[in-house]
Amino acid sequence: MSFLEKMKSRYTVKKYNPEVKISDEQIAQLKEILHLSPSSINSQPWNFVFVSDPETKQRLAEVSYFNKEKVLESSHVIVFRVLRSPEDFERQIEENLPEGSINYYKTFVKPKGEAEIKAWMKHQVYLSLGVLLAACAEMGIDSTPMEGIENDKYDTILGSEKYVSLFAVTIGERSESDKNQPVHTPKKRMERQNVILEI
Repeated sequence: MSFLEKMKSRYTVKKYNPEVKISDEQIAQLKEILHLSPSSINSQPWNFVFVSDPETKQRLAEVSYFNKEKVLESSHVIVFRVLRSPEDFERQIEENLPEGSINYYKTFVKPKGEAEIKAWMKHQVYLSLGVLLAACAEMGIDSTPMEGIENDKYDTILGSEKYVSLFAVTIGERSESDKNQPVHTPKKRMERQNVILEI
C-alpha cells in the first residue's frame, strides 16, 4: 500500500483495543523519528514523554476531559512538551547551535517579546506532531491527537518543572467497534480546489 493510500485510511481513533500493545521495536522507531523532527533553526525546544505505565495512564486519563477512555485503552500516550522559559531556551541554543542560528533567533525572534517567543517555540512542537502522525500512518499504528487535556495537571503528574505540556497523542490499535472508522464514518474534507492552490 502506498503512503498516499495509508494517509487516506488513517483517521482519528475514538476507541482502542486495550488488548493490543505497540511493540518495543516500533516504539523505539517512533522515539527516533520524533528525535529527528524538524524545527526552525534546529531549535528543538521540546521533549516527548512516552507513557505506558498503567497507573500513570490512569492519572492522566482523569485529567483528559472526553479523552479519558482513549488514554486508558491505548497502548501508549505520548505527551508533547515545550520549554517553559525563554531563558532556558536561550541557554539551550547557545550550548548547542551554531552562531548563525543563534543570531537568527536574537535578530528575528527575541525582539518580538516573551509572548511571541513562546508562541514561536510552540509552533516548533506542532511540526513534530505532523511527523509523528505521518509516521504512525506509515507504520500501521492508529493514533489520536488530543489538545483536550488539563495541561497543568499533566505537568504535575509528569513532574515537569522545565517543560510545559502542550498536547498528547494516544497510539495503539483501533477497536473493531470504533464507529469513527472511515468504513462507518467517511472522511470529510473541504473541496480540494479551496485548499490546494497553484500560482
